[in-house]
Amino acid sequence: MEGQSRMRDQENKRCEVCGNVYDKSFEIHRGGEVHVFDSFECAIHALAPTCSHCGCRVIGHGMETDGVFYCCAHCAEQHGIHEFEDRVESGSAQ
Repeated sequence: MEGQSRMRDQENKRCEVCGNVYDKSFEIHRGGEVHVFDSFECAIHALAPTCSHCGCRVIGHGMETDGVFYCCAHCAEQHGIHEFEDRVESGSAQ
């Protein structure tokens, strides 16, 4: 019985954020490192950049300048970055 448990632990990998051993864990390879997570929530917590203004995790495209991340143009503008736009309005309404 103990051998089966040990074998199962080798097949199921432990999440590096919460420590859960899960049969559906997954790996993310980034920058030569391998990260193991049991959920996208844990992967986001560990790997997503943080907005330099409001502190939220940037899980979309976000915006970056000189290695500093922002979740939106409004937050970048609060730090004096004015060249970003969240959405460009077109001249015609549909």
